[in-house]
Amino acid sequence: MTEDSQRNFRSVYYEKVGFRGVEEKKSLEILLKDDCLDIEKLCTFSQRFPLPSMYRALVWKVLLGILPPHHESHAQVMMYRKEQYSDVLHALEVIRFISDATPQVEVYLYMHRLESGKLPRNPSFALEPEDEVFLAIAKAMEEMVEDSIDCYWLTRCFVNQLNNKYRDFLPQLPKAFEQYLNLEDSRLLRHLKTSSAVSKLPYDLWFKRCFAGCLPESSLQRVWDKVISGSCKILVFVAVEILLTFKIKVMALNGAEKITKFLENIPQDSSDAIVSKAIDLWHKHCGTPVHSA
Repeated sequence: MTEDSQRNFRSVYYEKVGFRGVEEKKSLEILLKDDCLDIEKLCTFSQRFPLPSMYRALVWKVLLGILPPHHESHAQVMMYRKEQYSDVLHALEVIRFISDATPQVEVYLYMHRLESGKLPRNPSFALEPEDEVFLAIAKAMEEMVEDSIDCYWLTRCFVNQLNNKYRDFLPQLPKAFEQYLNLEDSRLLRHLKTSSAVSKLPYDLWFKRCFAGCLPESSLQRVWDKVISGSCKILVFVAVEILLTFKIKVMALNGAEKITKFLENIPQDSSDAIVSKAIDLWHKHCGTPVHSA
């Protein structure tokens, strides 16, 4: 038996006895032992497999540039990140922009605003759409990451990735959504068009907020694995799978407002299955993705 066939046999066996992903976890641990982490290999791994929860924060921090590839620099760089966090936080306290009563996600937003040179004169300013996106992502990240410093840096760098790396791709996702939904279920797409719902679907919730506030964090982090490692297109397939999963309900609704309202508040108990099917759908249409948008 060749090495590959032995590995395939072991993978099938592990899945049957309930240890799905054991081999993948070992592969990731080998990658993480390198003195200099291979960003390309980490991206490819994250595209192909879900990240084990115990390594997710570390991999995200490396892929988002919060930590450098070199292991020996991690402690020192993280110390600098903590000092920067403390300095910005202290500055906001000194100018009395925040208090002990300020919600933590708003603190993160003001810190981000201050570091971007966009802090308004007082905290009663009207929120911009981009602020709403930041707050939604920060709120979801807060549920995934216990440490407030990690939460701030992950939120900030993830939002920067969306605004920079994916700036030209995100506006194209609604069109791609129509394309793939038509391939999977043209009748369902026709119903959305007949109901004048296509242009009013919750695209901002799906694509700008990357499903923050739509999916529970346990499912959401599996989607963000793919986005952070290089593909925002996974968002399209999650949206398509939501429509396919709730097809009967959506087909029974007439009118754009009713359809949109339902899709903004989908039942949470199907989310794990939706994400798993969406990833399968993504692989089906895009092959085995590598780290490209």
